[in-house]
Amino acid sequence: MSTRAGFVALIGEPNAGKSTLLNRMVGAKVSIVTHKVQTTRARIRGVAMEGQAQIVFVDTPGLFRPRRRLDRAMVAAAWGGAADADIIVLLIEAQRGVTEGVERILEGLADVGEGRRVALAINKIDRVQSEVLLSLTKDLNERYPFAQTFMISAEKGHGVDALRGWLAADLPEGPWLYPEDQIADLPMRMIAAEMTREKLTLRLHQELPYQLTVETENWEERKDGSAKIDQLIYVVRDGHKGIVLGHKGETIKAVSRASREELETFLGRKVHLFLQVKVRPNWLDEAERYSEMGLEFKDGNG
Repeated sequence: MSTRAGFVALIGEPNAGKSTLLNRMVGAKVSIVTHKVQTTRARIRGVAMEGQAQIVFVDTPGLFRPRRRLDRAMVAAAWGGAADADIIVLLIEAQRGVTEGVERILEGLADVGEGRRVALAINKIDRVQSEVLLSLTKDLNERYPFAQTFMISAEKGHGVDALRGWLAADLPEGPWLYPEDQIADLPMRMIAAEMTREKLTLRLHQELPYQLTVETENWEERKDGSAKIDQLIYVVRDGHKGIVLGHKGETIKAVSRASREELETFLGRKVHLFLQVKVRPNWLDEAERYSEMGLEFKDGNG
């Protein structure tokens, strides 16, 4: 039986459930999932095996109206991921329906979707009545010629197998792109940084999470099989540093503990994690920070 392989881009508004769907498809946590929007910055690829097919998912940042340089880089990465894919899956949150943001994405698909198969996945179907779902499905299919429509709950797993099966059958024939046991092509350093950033996002509120970034500065393999990981948390001002540290260092300790525990589960071995907070007022405008996140840095307003 011949093998199949290809890239599938998951696109949609922030918080539509793309990261949850990716993690469900792959069967491991490779993309951070939080209740806050715009948490996925880099194009994280997760690899799922389905029979003789290898599905390489490109989990793009949520598509939204960009305001800052980082926003513009994230939106460019999202459309870039869609343009590079063999198949595009547009994820719509059932409760939200056709928002202004969805309308903008449908307009963008008219350019990017040409010549490739685009599937529609309506997510969180357990939260709306069936009549609403039918009406939404009809409306969206009248607006764009989707190859297939799927009703899913990424969180609970409903309909996900059907979507994965269809994707596997629809990918081009060819050799696998990654070793069979590899689930993500992001360096472990970046996955580790994303895990810590997720924990910070969950602990902190308002705007601060989007004004900080985490980098894995050092990764040392020890003789006893454990790993020593040093990470830097960059914030833009002194006041933010105090918020990240928390009263008597309680916040940073809780974040470090939660991140270390998740890393140990993910790696299957002991981890020694050391976090340090540094103020870098201009990190949002530093090209190096963008390349660390797998994003393209553009000068000026481009």
